[in-house]
Amino acid sequence: MFGRRQIGGVALLTDGQPPAQAPSAESVPEATASPQSAKPATPNPFDEEIPVEAAVERVLPPVRKAIDPGKAIKVSRGELAKQVRGIVDEMCDGGVLELEDEARRLVVAGVVSQFLTEAKRQVKGTVETDGGKSTSSGNSIIEEAKQRIQPILMERIDVAKAVTLPRTELGSQISDIVSEILVEEKMQLNVNEQSDLITTLLDDMLGLGPLEVLLADDAVTDIMVNGPKQVYVERGGKLQLTDVTFRNDAHVMNIATRIVTRIGRRVDETTPLVDARLEDGSRVNIIISPLTLDGPSISIRKFAKQKITLEKMEETKNLSQEMATVLKIAGRCRLNILISGGTGSGKTTLLNAMSRMIDPGERIVTIEDAAELQLQQPHVVRLETRPPNLEGQGEITQRELVKNTLRMRPDRIILGEIRAGEALDMLQAMNTGHDGSMCTIHANRPREALTRLENMVAMTGVKLPGEAVRAQIAGAVNMIIQIARMRDGVRRITHITEVVGMEGEVVTTQDLFTFQYKGEDENGKLYGDFKSSGLRPHFSTRAEYFGLDRALMDAMNSASGADL
Repeated sequence: MFGRRQIGGVALLTDGQPPAQAPSAESVPEATASPQSAKPATPNPFDEEIPVEAAVERVLPPVRKAIDPGKAIKVSRGELAKQVRGIVDEMCDGGVLELEDEARRLVVAGVVSQFLTEAKRQVKGTVETDGGKSTSSGNSIIEEAKQRIQPILMERIDVAKAVTLPRTELGSQISDIVSEILVEEKMQLNVNEQSDLITTLLDDMLGLGPLEVLLADDAVTDIMVNGPKQVYVERGGKLQLTDVTFRNDAHVMNIATRIVTRIGRRVDETTPLVDARLEDGSRVNIIISPLTLDGPSISIRKFAKQKITLEKMEETKNLSQEMATVLKIAGRCRLNILISGGTGSGKTTLLNAMSRMIDPGERIVTIEDAAELQLQQPHVVRLETRPPNLEGQGEITQRELVKNTLRMRPDRIILGEIRAGEALDMLQAMNTGHDGSMCTIHANRPREALTRLENMVAMTGVKLPGEAVRAQIAGAVNMIIQIARMRDGVRRITHITEVVGMEGEVVTTQDLFTFQYKGEDENGKLYGDFKSSGLRPHFSTRAEYFGLDRALMDAMNSASGADL
């Protein structure tokens, strides 16, 4: 019979027997072997007060020479202990050490613990300096322990109650249970390994499992899960394969379901693709079978913890100082701005940076499929689309939200991304007093952005002459900012283009700034000039109204296009 007992609010299943006792300090080899803190008074390894510690220090050098750290962390602890025991026995047989059998066992345990710690640190350092090709040290000990302990742990706790507890409290409680299981399973882990094991178990229960280590890495900007055995990340603008894996397709689906249910959405065979977001604002796209052939796919665009500003973009050579000044003035002058670029080019990041130019006293309404904008103003209303329910009803599209926004007395409307018919409603809003609005669009050049905007208006089904649509675009959009992720991984603003007006049936534009590529340095980084066209901005009259015309012309005139 199994009965339940409560430990700190978590219900455990027991077999009626008293729980196994945690090992005492004397029975745990690692507890007696502390080579880092031990500093013998003399180099004599046979000092009576610290024979084990001194012997550990004596054994470590030949172990470091004989055993490869990369291989050491991939074998079981028992296998490594056998290899170390062989070295200790050879040293004792050769008269280098004099140890009894019990002392040899303690020395072996101490050496294994110390050498594993050094090996993990060494392998991790090698991985980090090798272009970030991997994100973990491949600790097979922790993974092996997790595979054995997790099923037992799940049987002993009330999972429904456990997941409602704060992470710190749950971690404290399952730590005691894991210690019991380790004793029962006759597994020996040192303090650091037990801590890593608890963290891994908590990640699976409360977090996003194997993805937690990638989400915690600030250098990672994108995470791409292509089935259970292939996880890529983007670091420094470059894609890299990691050694992070899931157990199977079901494990990936469990994480995907956890993500979408937090925001009231679902992913299943009837809804095999979904856009979602994490609690920190990171954008997520999930697509599963039958649309994917190699297992569920999860794509995460990480939320930038560090707030991006135009000043920081200038520091990282995404644009020049003069370009940053012109964009700040454009924001202050309430220009309607269209940010254009390809996937992953940094459109949303730039939109967030541009939004900092908005006056705190204005009422801003944002519209997105999956909310990810990070506006800092106090008066912001955030709207998000809603997918249809199981019966195919209840869907709320961006177009409906744009129409509703016009009844909410907004000073500015910010549309996360124009994808379809909402283009017409956004143009109408820009043309009817909601100046200073901003939105993004997928396009490779400013002229292509205007063409796509025209095509999206046609998607509404409203039959308008092409000339009328282009005239509406010319009247609504004041500036197009083109941003691109170049082959060195750096995002750069390649064009700042003004929409001037119409000539016949053609929308006329003029470039204020362009990036002119020159070459590539020895580190693979591209360099070139941010060149000013030297033209007088079309919105200079508007800048004069806001008292910013002199600053605008100074920025245009001082743009010399120095090498980057």
